[in-house]
Amino acid sequence: MHHRWTASMNPWAVMMIMILFLTPLICFMFTKHDKGSRVKYGTWFETIRRHRYYLHALGYLVIIYWKNLTDGLNEPIKQRTGHWTDTVHGLEGNIVLWIQTIFESGALTAFLNFHYLFVYLFLIYVTTVYYAYASDRDMTDKVTLNYLLIYALAVPYYLFFNVEVTSSWIPGMDALLYHDGWYSTFYATHDPLDNAVPSLHVAIPFGILMLNYLDVKSKGQTLKEWRHYRYHMFILINTIVFIFAILYLGIHWVIDIPLGMLVGAIGALFIHHIQPRLRNDYGPMFKGVTRQKVWKHVLVEGTVLLILLAAMMGAVNHQDATNEQQPSFRLGPGDTVQDILSEIEEDATIITTIRNLDSSLKIEYAIITVDLAESGFSDYSVDWDTMQALAVEYCNQQVACNASLQANESIDLVLKSPEVYTFIFFHHPGDEGVIEIQVESNYENSKQSMTQAVALSLPSLYITGFVVYRLSRLNNDGRPWYDSQPSHTWEEE
Repeated sequence: MHHRWTASMNPWAVMMIMILFLTPLICFMFTKHDKGSRVKYGTWFETIRRHRYYLHALGYLVIIYWKNLTDGLNEPIKQRTGHWTDTVHGLEGNIVLWIQTIFESGALTAFLNFHYLFVYLFLIYVTTVYYAYASDRDMTDKVTLNYLLIYALAVPYYLFFNVEVTSSWIPGMDALLYHDGWYSTFYATHDPLDNAVPSLHVAIPFGILMLNYLDVKSKGQTLKEWRHYRYHMFILINTIVFIFAILYLGIHWVIDIPLGMLVGAIGALFIHHIQPRLRNDYGPMFKGVTRQKVWKHVLVEGTVLLILLAAMMGAVNHQDATNEQQPSFRLGPGDTVQDILSEIEEDATIITTIRNLDSSLKIEYAIITVDLAESGFSDYSVDWDTMQALAVEYCNQQVACNASLQANESIDLVLKSPEVYTFIFFHHPGDEGVIEIQVESNYENSKQSMTQAVALSLPSLYITGFVVYRLSRLNNDGRPWYDSQPSHTWEEE
């Protein structure tokens, strides 16, 4: 009932409707005070060609591919990388549970679920279109790169510093988004549940806000006199809603907010300083580049990269050596959580080991492909009896798809997930106590996946090194940190 009007549509259809109807509305509203900046209807294609905006569309395709590749590596390497959820929970306790308990209501949940998915995706897209329509070539470049590079920056943290979502770890914390049947398939196939740190729902909009600020500062203006100030406030308001939503919905931890802002800031600084060279605003792209400068970049940025890489691999080695008895999930009475098995090839298998770490309480589990589980959710929770029945009815495994584990019992399951994603639900059937369980899934290509994961992380480490060195050089030359002129112009001055 909470989204009856969307019941007959999938999320992609809703997204397309928003794009078709809201894009012209947003562009019209936020350029109403500056009509002369609008790109005239008959010149759209010429503007796209002249400013090479078709490359921006290509950038979005690249990041979709990059994200799919990253998500495909997440589960296969998890056996070695473990997770840091217990550390994060130890630092901040149950603050997010308090937030959810105080504010929880059906109407608020329905609104925030919609906002978390659709408004977030729409803002990423429409921000590029808005700046292009408002004839701001530089900001069009920057906000497009923002999505591409901030996701790239987050890759090593997602792959090597896993943190489970709050609803998988804090007993009594409801997964208000992930247990909404209408959204469940979309998120299971696009959002691994251990990518809590950092929050891209903070990093990406904060990156836009930071880029706005840097653009204004570099032009000697203030935000209030900037022609995009109204749109800036629109992004700011939505960012505040995102921050509340990620805590309320049982997804992110409080620490994800400052870490998301940090990732957004690093990405924005990199983009702000590199964009003038990409656009050749100060001469040819490599003007002023000398062998000596290249070696200095290699030395400083390479050193930062190696330090971060060493820290990353040190974290992996620590987890690999200590995660033997590390719980994967914690459940209170009546709680249900889920693990997700990635899609694999038809003839491949996954060996999943489930251990009940409790000394007195049993755990129940059910295995079902993601698309068949939708009707097992009700009122932002799992209807356990229905989900069990669905798991039995649609069981396509050679093991029991609905069973239980007694106290201190473990089981090895040889599972298939051919070209589909598969849920394993875990349920605490008792009236008291907190059960800790450990789930390890061994994929046949896990060693190869680790090598690919390291390679995918290198751009993030390089970008961080570049920003560190760039800010250091600006400071040493007595220039403001927002000065985006290439260094060869400093010498000319």
